[in-house]
Amino acid sequence: MLMLVDCSSCRTPLQLTPGNRFITCAICHAITRVADLSFYALPSLAPSHYNQSLCSVNGRKRAVICGISYKNTRVVDKLEGCINDAKCMKHLLIKKFMFPESSILMLTEEETDQCRIPTKHNIRMAMFWLVQGCQPGDSLVFYFSGHGSRKRNYTNDEIDEYDETLCPSDVESNGVIVDDEINATMVKPLPYGVRLHTIIDACCSGTVLDLPFLCRMERNGRYAWVDHSPPSGVFKGTNGGEVISFSGCDDDQLSAETHNSSKAIATGRMTSSFIKAIESGHGTTYGDLLTSIRTIIYKDEILDGDGNRQEPQLTANEPFDINRKQFFL
Repeated sequence: MLMLVDCSSCRTPLQLTPGNRFITCAICHAITRVADLSFYALPSLAPSHYNQSLCSVNGRKRAVICGISYKNTRVVDKLEGCINDAKCMKHLLIKKFMFPESSILMLTEEETDQCRIPTKHNIRMAMFWLVQGCQPGDSLVFYFSGHGSRKRNYTNDEIDEYDETLCPSDVESNGVIVDDEINATMVKPLPYGVRLHTIIDACCSGTVLDLPFLCRMERNGRYAWVDHSPPSGVFKGTNGGEVISFSGCDDDQLSAETHNSSKAIATGRMTSSFIKAIESGHGTTYGDLLTSIRTIIYKDEILDGDGNRQEPQLTANEPFDINRKQFFL
């Protein structure tokens, strides 16, 4: 049975495998000793409020969708479109990719269940829920629309010397979720035969999953996979599973909001472009989808005239031919 233990130093929740009494934190590298294993035992699929009824035994689909407006915090700007983004992404997963509504966990400030407010703790638990108990054939999606940021890294596991982060709704009191933790929670445990896609509509999000390969694409469609493994040599891959991430911009860029043609509804530029590309039939391959998203965003930037340069990124645990590999969720 899975155990959930807080790091003795930084308090990050860690997954303790059965039989072990020591665990090393992926964030601060502190070693935590557990005296009473029974105290930390988790029920199946994490706490009961995350137990969603899933479809079949094999080939299951499961998603976590986070949309945050930051209406109750003073340290970051409020965002108009993120909850709209979350609702649009849910609709896309259900209608286009046949995700059962019962297998989609929504976290927004509009939720009445306190366990579904996108706080730091709830997002962490949702990430655990997403990958826990997955089996070969499962398709998982993690979507986030909100603020992203960067912080200086001093452990030699970032090429650019910065950690990328996601900002929960309670960022003012509890801080950010760092890329090392996201990788340790959703990427490293992913077993063979399981696919995880993430779509991150946030600033500074290019490598927010800390995946070892980054796809660099030129305007003419030429691309090359760049080894983005940390200088420290720390393993950032999976346990045999496949992880592919679309993010709204590069690590040093901003991911903007935009409005529909009537200027009435705000949405994230990345989310809007991602959905438009798929619905217009430009999502056959990963290369086709990435090119289409970038083209739509580039046109929006010209129309809006806001001067923002935003280039969506593609990262993965293993390189692949983006012009041959079919995109599906």
